[in-house]
Amino acid sequence: MLVLAHISDLHLDGSARATERAERVRDRLRELPGHVDALLVTGDIADHGTEPEYEEAARLLGLRDGDAPFPVLTCPGNHDSRAPYRKALLGLPGAEGPVNSVQVFDDGAVLMCDSSVPGSDDGELDEETYDWIETTLDELDGGLPALLAFHHPPVALHHRLPDSCRLRHPDRLAGLLARRPEIAGLITGHAHSPAATSFAGRPLVVGPGVTWTLRLPWEGDQAADRDAPPGLAFHVLDDTGRLTSHFRVVT
Repeated sequence: MLVLAHISDLHLDGSARATERAERVRDRLRELPGHVDALLVTGDIADHGTEPEYEEAARLLGLRDGDAPFPVLTCPGNHDSRAPYRKALLGLPGAEGPVNSVQVFDDGAVLMCDSSVPGSDDGELDEETYDWIETTLDELDGGLPALLAFHHPPVALHHRLPDSCRLRHPDRLAGLLARRPEIAGLITGHAHSPAATSFAGRPLVVGPGVTWTLRLPWEGDQAADRDAPPGLAFHVLDDTGRLTSHFRVVT
């Protein structure tokens, strides 16, 4: 069984508030008495996409000193900027192409996919990313269940804010899922609201936000609840390929 912690939408901006909330979640995960196999961070790590913001993220997540007790897997969101992200967060040359990566475990694989569109808040998995997904799954040869993680949900979540800039061309993603039974589920962020639904017959789980929580229309007129505690999720991919998700707040 594969156990994954999941956070999203840190929006680190150099402020004491953003740092404290991210550190609170980081500390909770590091204090867990049990084992998780990895931490997924599904985008909007930085608020303005600057190198200092990613340098802080690298420190908070343990990507520079290697002190994280588990692998930390990341993908960009619409607030992120690819070149500074690569350079200051990942320690790679600052190229502008999509940032995709895979982590293979004994019990499953996680494909961290770049749904960011430079210069836009919309999401899209581009041609290069789809080719990379297909090639990566081919190399795994159907031997392991796989999860796709990216920032933008491909479905409406019934709030105008995330729904105004969700994943473009969801029909293409649905076609990929139809061809690839080894994909056990989709994990996203972006909405700042924990949510569970389905897409093209697969589980779709949206992680809560660290920086603030989205208030839904029936909860009031103000969209951003900045007083709500940061949230995190735990996803379990079991031996049958079933994805189960649990949500927590961090007080």
